[in-house]
Formats: sequence, C-alpha cells, structure tokens
Amino acid sequence: MGRKVTVATCALNQWALDFEGNLHRILRSIEIAKNKGARYRLGPELEICGYGCWDHYYESDTLLHSLEVLKALLESPVTQDIICDVGMPVMHRNVRYNCRVIFLNRRILLIRPKTALANQANYRELRWFTPWARSRQTEEHLLPRTLQDVTNQDTVPFGDAVLATWDTCVGSEICEELWTPHSPHIDMGLDGVEIFTNASGSHHVLRKAHTRVDLVTMATTKNGGIYLLANQKGCDGDRLYYDGCAMVAMNGSVFAQGAQFSLDDVEVLTATLDLEDVRSYRAEISSRNLAASRVSPYPRVKVDFALSCSEDLLQPVSAPVQWRYHSPEEEISLGPACWLWDFLRRSRQAGFFLPLSGGLDSAACACVVYSMCRQVCQAVASGNEEVLADVRVILDQSSYTPQDPRELCGRLLTTCYMASENSSQETCRRARELAGQIGSHHVGLSIDPAVRAVLGIFSLVTGKSPVFAAQGGSSRENLALQNVQARIRMVIAYLFAQLSLWSRGARGGLLVLGTTNVDESLLGYLTKYDCSSADINPIGGVSKTDLRAFVQFCMERFQLPALQGRTWV
Repeated sequence: MGRKVTVATCALNQWALDFEGNLHRILRSIEIAKNKGARYRLGPELEICGYGCWDHYYESDTLLHSLEVLKALLESPVTQDIICDVGMPVMHRNVRYNCRVIFLNRRILLIRPKTALANQANYRELRWFTPWARSRQTEEHLLPRTLQDVTNQDTVPFGDAVLATWDTCVGSEICEELWTPHSPHIDMGLDGVEIFTNASGSHHVLRKAHTRVDLVTMATTKNGGIYLLANQKGCDGDRLYYDGCAMVAMNGSVFAQGAQFSLDDVEVLTATLDLEDVRSYRAEISSRNLAASRVSPYPRVKVDFALSCSEDLLQPVSAPVQWRYHSPEEEISLGPACWLWDFLRRSRQAGFFLPLSGGLDSAACACVVYSMCRQVCQAVASGNEEVLADVRVILDQSSYTPQDPRELCGRLLTTCYMASENSSQETCRRARELAGQIGSHHVGLSIDPAVRAVLGIFSLVTGKSPVFAAQGGSSRENLALQNVQARIRMVIAYLFAQLSLWSRGARGGLLVLGTTNVDESLLGYLTKYDCSSADINPIGGVSKTDLRAFVQFCMERFQLPALQGRTWV
C-alpha cells in the first residue's frame, strides 16, 4: 500500500441560485483536480446553490434544484474515481442543515451537517439552518427517489462521522468550525484522522488572511496532519467579497497557496504529501499521544478506495512554501476592484459613474476602478476567455480586446466634478488631473443653477431666503444650504448615470459609486441622500487612515502624480 496522497482544494466564484453555472464550475474544478492526479477534491461551502441565497433557503425550489445538481454530478463521468466533497443545503427529517455531501463513483459516502453556525457580523446562518448537535453520532438519511435511482442506495449516513479509506482517515470541518474554541479537528486528529478538510464561505476583511493562515497552520502544528481549506471567491450577489485563499498545509507548514484576489472563476490547488510525515510527526509528541489514548472515537464510514497508489516510491512530494501576504494597501487595491468587476458583470450595466470631488475618498474610489481595469487587462493578456467575453458583453462590442487600462477606464468610468460657487480651483484641478491620468471620461459642471432653482421654490412659498453663516445666517440656515448642495449632487449623479451614455450614442446605464468611508458611516458624518447614497460603495468598509496610505500607494504603484504632494482630507 502506498503512502503518498495527492489532494485538491479549490476556490470557486459561485453565484447565488445560478445552479447551471455553479454545476459547470464544479465540474471544471473536478476535471482539473483529476488531471493533476488528485484523488480527493474539496469545494467551498454551499457551492451547489451559492452561499448568499439568504431567504431563498426557505424555498423548496432551492433544495430541489440543489438535488438536481447533485444528481448531475453523480451521473457525470468527470466525477468517477475521485472522492468529491461538495456543499449544499439538505433537509433531514424536516430540519434544514448546511451540509457536505461526499460521494465516490455514484455512491454517497456521507452527508456531514455543519455543527457550528456563523451568526455574527455579516453572517445569519441560524436564520436558515440548524446546527447538528449530536456529536459523534449519525442517523440514516432517506434519499429522494431521484437519487436512489442513480446511487442504488435507499439511505446514507447523516451526521458527525469520518471516512476511513484503505490508507488513511479523512474528517470534515465547515468554515466557522475552524474558528471555534474547540474545533472538531482537535478530537478528530486525536482519533487518528490524518486529513482534515474545511469548506468555507469566508469573506474578505483587511488583514484577515493572517488570522486564517494562522488558524490552519496552528491546527496542524499542535496535532499534526494535512489540512485542506477551500473558499468561495468573488461577489455572491451581496455586499461581501469572498477572497479565496485556498490552501493545503501539513504539520504546521503551508504546501500550496491560492490567490487571494483573482478574476479567475475556477482555481484548483493540489499537493502531493507523504502520510508517513504525519505519522512520524505525531509519534514524537508524547502529550498528544496521551490525549489520543483517552479520546472518544468517531463513527467511521469505510470506503473501498485509496487516496494513494501502490507504486509511489519515486513519486515526488510537494515542498513547503512561504505564504505571501498582501499589504493592506494592496488588499484595498485588489479586493474592492475584484468585487466591482463581479458586481458590474452580473448587473449587466455598462460601467460606473463617480462624483469626483478632488478629495481623498472619491480619489480612492477612482483608483479602485483604475485597479479593476488593470486587473481586467492582465487577465485578458493571460488568456482568460471568460473575462474577455464579459468585457465584450458589458461594452456591447463583440470584437473589442482591452489592452491599455487607461483606455478601458475611459470606456467604463465616467467621473464628474460638480462645482458650486463655494468650490475651490484646487479641488477642480485635482479632479481633472486625476481623471486624465487614469483615463476616465471626465465631465465638469456647475450645480449653482439647480441650487438657485430649489432655493427659489422655497423663497417663493415662504417669503424667506436663507443665507450662509458667513453672511450672517443662523446655524440652521447654514446646514440646510450645505445639505441642498450635497443632495442636488446626488440627483445630478443619477441623471448622468442613466443618460450620459445615451447622450454619447452608447448602450446601457452606469452604476453610481458611493464615496463614504467606514469612519464617516460609524460617526454619521455625512448628509443623508447626498453622494453617500449610491448603488455600491467600494470603500464603505475602509477607514480614513487606511485610505490615506492607499492613495499614497496608488501614486507610487500606478504612477499617478496627481496624487503626489497633496494634503488629502
């Protein structure tokens, strides 16, 4: 019996409720994994239906279509001779669970429900799912007849169990379970599980990658073992961006690192590792072995299959790699840019409209869009046919191929400086210079006629004419006059977003970008229904301090001298 195993994990850009597209991407990942010699393939959390289905989980159609995709996977020749680990919602005895369905050669080996649900901050899993509370216990799950016909199984194990192949033992975790104080991999490892899998739907937060990598490496440092982490990537139809970072680790070291930010819809990582390295590592930790002698065993599902080959003596193994972290400025440059691209191609709009004020926040948004254009051009240059097809659909030009980020930015981004009698020439110049350097289609206009018209209506009705504090007005007058200007900018922004392309003879409309940072949102330091009211906001989760560093980064990395030597506010 061999001892070297080749395992695969992946990051997939799955779309909520896009069952056909999700099936296609899952099959592609399995095919790539098999071509790389893998005999176990792990996918992201809830990859069949997409993570962000929200209240659609309540609908029976979501469960039905997930079963239809599972049936197609079971029947596909692509899934033969490889253990496939996929995520989907499952109704068991009238209770909905977030599950892993693990199958091999048209037979379901185990349905493993999630035991710890994420229910804080952006996550609300307890609204849709119930955690499996019966530790180390399984039940028989009655398969629907459509699956019985394919698998020739009436029932399959459902619950907290592990897989025992001819050569090793595999145990599953699901996302949040890695982050809990007593993760399942602890007792699994003590019970002899050598390969741990974690299917995640983990979103991007600045500097979060450090924590994620530390959790995985520490899990295998203390207990030994091989750890596979898969993750969703892209915008799943909501405010969140899932940032990939798939990885394979063993005994505290990383052996395969996936991209954190990428426009590729399918990314597959493989590693070939020696099980004897796990066994010898564990044998040297006497405290671990003492704890292992007292651990309660997990139910084992026997699998008539081996992850290794009998003749693997000369098979090379993977070497450890040093994890390459992005700086926070790089994360801001890449993460929101990938999210914008995903949002744009899914909305089927023709680009973005950005009120460019000459200040820090709008300049940062402009740089994020320019970074998006750079990534699109790089993806096309590297042969990404899907990105090229999306560009052509968005721009309605079937023969167009983007090569220059500035030229592409001119097609996708319209910036507008909306001056008033209180605006300075300095901010006007800043906006114009930055727009020229990133290549956006730039418009300059005055909002004074609109402001006078609105104030004229008020004066006509009330007989009063408010003035600014500098002219002797009260604080109420001063605030109201400032807010009128800010809110008129929002109205003008949406008018131009809807009709500016029409005026230029192009199809489609534009998504309006907001420019409020997280500090302003937390403090309420903004005018309601001003330019903070937008379709999407790429910097809404970024602090002012990080944005200042980001703008400096863009000046140097993207060679934008308009950002140099400014006192940004």
